[in-house]
Parts: sequence; C-alpha cells; structure tokens
Amino acid sequence: MSQMLALVIVVFILLVGDLVAVRTKAWVPSIFVSAVLFLTGYWTFFPKDIVAISGVPPVVATMMMYLLITNMGTLLSLQELKKQWKTIVIALSGILGIIAMLMTVGSLIFGFQTVVVAIPPLVGGVVSALIMSEGAKEAGLASLSVFAIVIYVVQGFAGYPITSIVLKKEGKRLLKQYRSGEIAAVKEQVTAATEVAAASAVAKPELKLFKNLPDKYNTDFFKFFRLALVAYLAYLVSTLAAPVVSISPFVLCLLFGVIASSAGFLEKQVLQKANGFGLAIMALMLFIFDGLKQATPSMMMEILFPLVGTIILAVIGMYIFSFIAGKILKVSKDMAFAVSLTALYGFPADYIITNEVIKSLTDDEEEREMLTSHMLPPMLVGGFITVTIVSVILAGIFVGFLK
Repeated sequence: MSQMLALVIVVFILLVGDLVAVRTKAWVPSIFVSAVLFLTGYWTFFPKDIVAISGVPPVVATMMMYLLITNMGTLLSLQELKKQWKTIVIALSGILGIIAMLMTVGSLIFGFQTVVVAIPPLVGGVVSALIMSEGAKEAGLASLSVFAIVIYVVQGFAGYPITSIVLKKEGKRLLKQYRSGEIAAVKEQVTAATEVAAASAVAKPELKLFKNLPDKYNTDFFKFFRLALVAYLAYLVSTLAAPVVSISPFVLCLLFGVIASSAGFLEKQVLQKANGFGLAIMALMLFIFDGLKQATPSMMMEILFPLVGTIILAVIGMYIFSFIAGKILKVSKDMAFAVSLTALYGFPADYIITNEVIKSLTDDEEEREMLTSHMLPPMLVGGFITVTIVSVILAGIFVGFLK
C-alpha cells in the first residue's frame, strides 16, 4: 500500500467518526465509530502497519504527545480554578471514588494489573489511554495494552446518557427555583463577573517575557521552538531525577506548561496559535488506533467482561464519593454526580451534552441563560480537571506499577 493511499484511508475513517458524532449530537462518539472501522480494517484488508505507512510511526506520535501535554498546561489558569474550587473538590472526589472502588472490589474480581491499566483511561482521555497502552505493551501485556484503548473508546456510552439524565433533573430543579423567584438575580451577577474576567484577560499581556517583541517576529516557528524547548526541559528533568525518583516526563510537561504560561514564556493554547493543534491531534488519534492492530476477535471477547465490569464499578464509585462531597459542600447530588461523570468523556462532550439538555428544558432565552450560568462552568471545569490534569498525573504514576 502506498503512503498516500494509507493516509487517505486512515483520515477518511477519522472523518466518518466525526460526521456520525455530529449527526447524532455526540450520542455516538466519534472515537467509537473510528475504532470499529479500524478493527474491521485490521480484521480484513488493512496492513498491520497502515498507520506507520501513512506517516505516523511511534516516534512522531511521541513527539506530538510531548507538545500536546505541554500545550495542555498552558490552559491552566489558577484564577479561574479558584472560583470553581467546589467543582474541583467534587471532581477529585469522583476520581477518588473510581480508584477506591476499582482498587478494592475491582482488584478482587479482575486482578490488580487490569484495574491499574483501567483507571487512568477511565479518568481521562487520549493521552492517558496511550501512556497506559504503551506501558502495558512494554511490560509484555498485549491484551491489557488493547484493553487500555478499548476502555477509552467505549466509556462515553456509560457517561453520556447518565449525565444527560442527572443534568435534566438538576435543570428542572433550577427552573423551579427560578420561576418561584428564588434565584432571579443570579444572571446579572454572573454576567457582570464574566465581563470583569473577560476585561482583565484582555488587558493582561500573555507573553510577559517578550512584551517588547514585535508581533511580526512571533512566527509559528518561534511558537513551536518555545513549546519544544519547554517540553525538552521537562524531559531533561525527568531523566536527571531518574536515579532518585521516577517521574513521568509527561507529568512534568503538564507542570512545565503551567509554569511557562504563568511566567509569560508561552501563550495560552500556543499549539493552536502556531496552527499545529489539528495535525497533532490527528497523529495522536491515529497512533491510538494503531494499538488495535493487536486485537483479535478472541481477545476482544476476553476483555469484554472486565471492560463492562470496570466501567460499572467506576460509575458506582463516582456516585458514592461525589454524593458525599456534594452533601458536605452543599451542592445538589445531581450536579455533583454530573461533574464527576465528566471524567468519562471531558471536553467537548461536556459542553455539547450540557447545551443539549438546556435546549431541551426550555425555549425561554432568559431561562436558558440562567441554566447555562449555573450548569456549564462546573461541567467545563470538571472535565478540564479530570481529563486534562489528573488523568495524565495518574497515568504517570500507575504506569510504574506495571514494571
């Protein structure tokens, strides 16, 4: 197979996944559709190394992981997170629920290695799934390497409908309060706070260290250079620290991204501004699906029971722990559960589901604004905390348990 034909086929599969997700309003995840098509291809006519033939060998995917995780760090604004501290506590309690339930009940049923591989992808997204898949492969655990990817692919099917149900219950509760006049003045306060935050964000220059640099010199290559340099420093520190303590370079990439952004060395979302985000995500997604080439029909049947079982236990753990945290922080049980469920899908699904629920509850524009101001910020922050930050840290720690 020629390189360009391989590239056309694999990108077409990603496109079909996207189209189905858009058509079904994300109820059928794009990642699931693409995974099914890749599996079908591997079981029929695909060469096993179709992803490498198309131009994405492992070394390219590793480079993209370094850049993407460092870029993730630039998204973290400590000021924004302070305002949503209750959401952060609830999101973390949901993750604690997953870990507690799987490490106890899950370990007894499915074995320690299986739950170690399952937890980071359940809490996070593509990066944590890839870290655990590669870690399992290096440890000689072929079926668990595939398991890490498959659990990432299907977990949304549990998360989407349950989130929709609990958000509808929360929305109806808020509408009842709004219509009775209990929370009538909230909208104006939220709007004013949003405007102030937006104004301060505009006023503050992002690149404090390069504030005198003319824009024409801040080229795409200069952005890439700074991003690569920060990622390299993270890698360097992880190798220097190796004799004393084992730290995943990807965890340090996240931390260094935060520091570099706060210090004014990197812009927020620098990879997007350098016009490289889409290509990086495409390469990483293709590399994820490359892991499915090991999956035989018999292996898929073998991992079906632990797949369903770990997801069910994770959801139960999230519910119990988020319910307790919600009670302590005086947050409704439905909102607390919805926030913790963002671990199963993250952005943009959290945004899409919340908006769909709000649209289904009312046609009144003011009521929709009220619901959006109450429900959307916690959902977005919850997804960001779980999928972006905690899952990468967990994967960096848990991958060490497989050695």
